[in-house]
Amino acid sequence: AALAGAIGLNLLLLYCTWRGPGGSPPSCRPPRGVPGVTVLLRDFEDFENDLTGTARSFASLPVPVLVVAETAPYPPVPLPAGVNLLLLRPAADRPPPLARPELHVRTRHVALVPDGTRPVPGLLERMRDALEEGAGDTRLVAAPVGSVPLRCLELRLEARAWTARYGPGAPGLCRAVEGTAVLLLRTRDLFALPFPLTRPVPTALFVQAAFRGWGLRVMPAAFPAARRPPVSPHGRWKAENLAETRRHRLMRDLGIKREVLADGRERWYGCSKETARCFGTVHARTPQYLLAGRWTPPCCLRALRETARHVTGALEAAGVRYWLEGGSLLGAVRLGDIIPWDYDVDLGIYREDVGKCRWLAAVAAAGEPVEDAEGFLWEKAAEGDFYRVHYSRSNRLHVDLWPFYPRGGVMTKDTWLGHPQDVEFPESFLRPRVPMPFAGFTAMAPNNARAFLELKFGPGAVENPEYPNPAV
Repeated sequence: AALAGAIGLNLLLLYCTWRGPGGSPPSCRPPRGVPGVTVLLRDFEDFENDLTGTARSFASLPVPVLVVAETAPYPPVPLPAGVNLLLLRPAADRPPPLARPELHVRTRHVALVPDGTRPVPGLLERMRDALEEGAGDTRLVAAPVGSVPLRCLELRLEARAWTARYGPGAPGLCRAVEGTAVLLLRTRDLFALPFPLTRPVPTALFVQAAFRGWGLRVMPAAFPAARRPPVSPHGRWKAENLAETRRHRLMRDLGIKREVLADGRERWYGCSKETARCFGTVHARTPQYLLAGRWTPPCCLRALRETARHVTGALEAAGVRYWLEGGSLLGAVRLGDIIPWDYDVDLGIYREDVGKCRWLAAVAAAGEPVEDAEGFLWEKAAEGDFYRVHYSRSNRLHVDLWPFYPRGGVMTKDTWLGHPQDVEFPESFLRPRVPMPFAGFTAMAPNNARAFLELKFGPGAVENPEYPNPAV
């Protein structure tokens, strides 16, 4: 019998690899799935959960139930008979867990069910029918859990700006929902996503669906929520910390640095004073994100604005004459802000005023970086005779300070880095300097900024934006 089985397996493999006269092999793909809905239990905590009750209640419908976790729940959870466990963390002695999802989920539809949900006979089937009868781009169906109805939200992704923006959704035009929900979709759609079971599952699905233009239909009928004892304070603290960690990891994987919520609040997931900036060393004046079709991450722009405000405030308080230079002046004239793809801020200063600023004077005297009371790091640039102020020791987003001095009515300097806009200019542009809105505050700028910019960048510089490396 063993020999016959081996011969049969080899014949099957030969059949699947054989090509006929037309060059096309016969189909040996697994079936697309059997009718029905598999319940996936993914969003739960090991330390306090209703996993046994939720699994038992849905298995009694009966429908297939699969508990999905990185590792086996600990303390161990007694699962009802017929409820299987899918472990997502790769192990050297097992095949990749999601390499062949059809081995785990054989039905055509799946429902992501929150922990503590109780079934309603026939509701999963109604959700499935609503999905299949739905018109247009509907790929997800949501039903509330508990007595609080779901809030329909619009979700707009601005990939170039690393931003997810939520707003009130119109009936029938949901891209996300607010509230606890069961989510149903086709099995093949779920496992075609790059992050099919990443937590928090609803957010992961909504964002990936929005990238693909999928619509979401909300069902009015609700699943009951189980009556559960109150979560302990320690359990609540652990759950909140884990949720925050998971959300940050998810947003990193999805390439989102900022969420703008429907009520206007913001969540940030990028760099801070305590971390490195979001991009590495810039080569050929082209940051890596530009090559990926994106602009400066919003957290980096926020840090640049904060640094620019701090530096200009310190210079003004010390009586140092400064002005917006180069691309920073270009951004101020065009937008009143930093150019969306810029990665630093440039200020010109009078060289003779350097000693007026205590931080610049300390750097010039010691030749070493100096950290000020607010954590900004002032230093002499290694590339030449100019200064640099970093957001922090860890985060090297910075403002460059270029010391100019007058010579025969022309402003010049001692370090030229070969940038096309790096040219001398008449001092008359600085007599007087004028205030100009920039990055959320008022900075000083050359008078007749347009003529100044066209001297540096050429005619039409204001009206014709281009990247630092136009070849990109």
